[in-house]
Amino acid sequence: MAGMSFPSVPASSAAPATPALQALRRSLAQLDRVILGKPQQVRLALACILARGHLLIEDLPGVGKTTLAGAIARTLGLDFGRVQFTADLLPADLLGVSIWENERREFRFHPGPIFTSVLLADEINRATPKTQGALLEAMEERQVSEGGVSRPLPSPFFVIATQNPAAFVGTSPLPEAQLDRFLLTVTLGYPDARAERELLETGGRGQVVRDLPAAMDAATLLTAQAEADQVHVSGALLDYLQLLAAATRHHPDLEAGLSPRALLALLAVSRAWAYLQGRTMVLPEDVQAVFPALAGHRLPPAGPRPAAEIIRDILRETPLP
Repeated sequence: MAGMSFPSVPASSAAPATPALQALRRSLAQLDRVILGKPQQVRLALACILARGHLLIEDLPGVGKTTLAGAIARTLGLDFGRVQFTADLLPADLLGVSIWENERREFRFHPGPIFTSVLLADEINRATPKTQGALLEAMEERQVSEGGVSRPLPSPFFVIATQNPAAFVGTSPLPEAQLDRFLLTVTLGYPDARAERELLETGGRGQVVRDLPAAMDAATLLTAQAEADQVHVSGALLDYLQLLAAATRHHPDLEAGLSPRALLALLAVSRAWAYLQGRTMVLPEDVQAVFPALAGHRLPPAGPRPAAEIIRDILRETPLP
């Protein structure tokens, strides 16, 4: 970040190339070949998975949100499901329902599409608040409760939700408390000229995604998550996190600052980002790399200044301890 200096990376901070980290690097390389010109968004998505969070993509239709979700699922060797959220979608359509079977003389649970490892919840803000709440509760609890029975969701479990701009017709914006269930928020934006030309010449990425080989599997991903948890965090780095949180809580252009839960989430995703960089310790640059995606949907502006601009100022002005 401009205006701030970072300590040099000690040689001892380089992480050993474990099999899980090697598989993750192969996954990154493959995703970069498919999701053209979006290396930051790809790495944020993988850091989100490593930190056991969920991702919200706020953008226009047609910019590659479904392609990103499908490519991640196939590359990581995970089951993939997609649900198109509409105004008439009911919680049972998503979570599942118990149906009486005369032959067995009992109710039998029929799981909904949420029972998958990677779920694309497309246009989540077109559904009613009741259906949105059912999804977000399952995301938080990682289980579905129906008929007095709790049914665990698969592990790993990762939701990529997309949200149309609030100005679009028929949308129901997520309230702040529900937005907080998403670890990170990103936008993809339009591709650059080179990436868009390649899309035009190859006819898109649909078939490419369907043909992707798995670069790892669920067990390897769980191992990578555990290894990311072990990335070292120094006391000085914790001081820096608290300084950032304090800056958001006392900023005159923000209605509210980061909560303690958001700060724990920042710590987890900073560890994941450092792990992706192949380090065994978190540096301030790791925090700064993920901070905008973590804070953007959690910091409601108190005035006309956009949250992204305020966040840039906070990162620039907060001193390193």
